[in-house]
Amino acid sequence: MAIRFTSSLLMAVFAIAALAGSPKADTLRLLTWGGYAPDEVIRRFEAQNPGTKVEVTLSNNEEMIAKLRATGGAGFDLAQPGFNRISAAQQEFDIYKPMDLSKVRTDLIEPIMLDRVKANTTIGGQIYAVPHLWGTSGIMVDKTKAPDLKDWLDLCEDKYKGRTSMRMARTILIGGAFSMGEDPYAAYSDLKKYRAILERVADKLIECKNNVKAYWRGGDDLANMMLSGEIVAAETWDSTAYKLYGQNSNIVYVPPKSGALGWIDSFALPKRGRADAAAYKWINFVMQPEIVTLMSASTGAIAAVKGGMDLLPPDKKAAVKAAFAESDIKNVKFAANVVPGVEDIDGKVLERIKAATAK
Repeated sequence: MAIRFTSSLLMAVFAIAALAGSPKADTLRLLTWGGYAPDEVIRRFEAQNPGTKVEVTLSNNEEMIAKLRATGGAGFDLAQPGFNRISAAQQEFDIYKPMDLSKVRTDLIEPIMLDRVKANTTIGGQIYAVPHLWGTSGIMVDKTKAPDLKDWLDLCEDKYKGRTSMRMARTILIGGAFSMGEDPYAAYSDLKKYRAILERVADKLIECKNNVKAYWRGGDDLANMMLSGEIVAAETWDSTAYKLYGQNSNIVYVPPKSGALGWIDSFALPKRGRADAAAYKWINFVMQPEIVTLMSASTGAIAAVKGGMDLLPPDKKAAVKAAFAESDIKNVKFAANVVPGVEDIDGKVLERIKAATAK
C-alpha cells in the first residue's frame, strides 16, 4: 500500500533524523565552593568543549554530604569536598564512585598533595578523590598594632581586649588545642579524650569572649573589621589575609607557631553522576597553568599542582611569601579524616561557648 507523506510529516521525520545525528549536549553539574568556578573559567571551558554546559551549585562540606546523601549520590557530576570528609561519608552513605586516575593528568599534580589525598581517600583499594586547591587557617594581624601575636590563643591576651575576632567554628577549637600542646587529630581515635581536650579549649575561649569584638561569619565581615581598624587580629583563612595584604601591606597572615591548619579541597565523583567524561575534562582543564592563575585569583588558594605557588597572581604570591617560611610549611597540620562522633562533639562544645557569659 502506498503511503502519502504530508509536508508536516516529512518535516517531523527530518527533524527526528537531525536530532539522531547530532551530538547530545552534556551538562556538567558541579557542586563546589564559592569562587571555585569563576565565570571566566567556565566561559573558557565551554568554548574549548562545545556542547558542554556547566551548572554550578555552591555549597560547603556539610551541605555536600547532606545533598548527596539525600539523593544517593545523584543530582551532581562532580563535587569538591574537603579531602578529610570523604572516607567516613563514603563508608557510611555510599555517595561516591571510585576515580579512574588514568583519566586524570596526575603528572601535573604536586606529588605530596596527591599522595596525601590518595592515602586519606583509599577505600577497599580504590581511590575516591584527587586534590584541587589547598590552603591553611591561622592568624591575621596588623603588624603595626599586634606585632607579638604569634599563636592561636594569643588572641586571648589581655592587651587585645575588644580588638580581636574569630569564627565560631571548629577551626578555633582545633587551633586552640594545638596551641595548648595537644594533638586533637590523634585524639579522634579516642573520643573521650578528644572531648576532654575540647572542653579545656572551651574554658579558655569563654574566658576570651571579652577580647572578641565580633564573631565573623564570612570573609567580607572580617575584611571590613580589619580594614577599618576595629580589630587588630583575627583567626582566619589565609586567603582572606592574602586579599587584604593587597590593600594594606601591614595586614599579614601569621602561620601560628603551633602550626597552621591545612586543608585540601578535592575532586570526587558522585555515585550516580551521569557526566563522568565532562567531569574528567574539567579536572584536567583547571590544572592548566593559565587556568590555575585565574582560579587562584578568584579563591586566593594555592592549586595542588607542581609549582602552584609560582602560578599565583603577583599580589597573592607576594602575600604568601611574606607569610610563610619553609619551616612554617613543614609545620602545617593537615586535617585528619573526620570520624563519626567528632562533629557531634564539636557542635556541643561550640554551643556551650556561644551560650556562656563572658567573664
